[in-house]
Amino acid sequence: MKQLVARKLGSVLLLLLAACGGGAASKPPSTAPEPDVHPLAALAASGAIVTPAYALRVAPEASSIVQLPSQRDVLRALDEDIDAAIAERGLKTGWIMPADLVLSYRRNPTYAPDPYALAVEPLRSAGFIPAVRLPEPLASQLRMVIALHENARAVLLPIELHLEPGDAGASGAKATLKLALVDPRFSEAKWVGTVRSDTTSADVRVLTRSIARGVADLITSR
Repeated sequence: MKQLVARKLGSVLLLLLAACGGGAASKPPSTAPEPDVHPLAALAASGAIVTPAYALRVAPEASSIVQLPSQRDVLRALDEDIDAAIAERGLKTGWIMPADLVLSYRRNPTYAPDPYALAVEPLRSAGFIPAVRLPEPLASQLRMVIALHENARAVLLPIELHLEPGDAGASGAKATLKLALVDPRFSEAKWVGTVRSDTTSADVRVLTRSIARGVADLITSR
């Protein structure tokens, strides 16, 4: 009798385990979603207008580490490096770079906005995030820019290059660039993010080239 009861209890336990999916051990391990390594991949086909880098911010501790020319020279070097990095990835169709915007401005000085005088300052705020509308007069300035380049739809703005000391033990500084992809037709930010240098250095040009490669990586790794 005792053996019959034991067998029945064993059968009940097996049924309960089966109903629960065999216990916690049988659950597949949860996996975190993979990060989007190319959040701007759509630009590989469409291209974009790239405005001049707007601002440079240097942490006080980094000012004695990095060999700094003028702010203007640093930002122009970053413009050149982004242009070169995008070209090296074979991205040609639809790309309008800062040098192109300067030429357009010189040809249409009464209509085109000065690419070095765009009202980008409010975009440096931490409150500027995707889906936020562009403030004036920047929204109107960018609408004028795309009107002069009829196939353009998106504008990539390098907003602020930040230099700070490297991690403990590093001999140089590191760089971070805040940038945004906007659609001037709807005066809206589509993407806002940062790119970080993959090295530390006391040579600011090493840092701007590293940042430029990071910008190109947002689009493609080829």
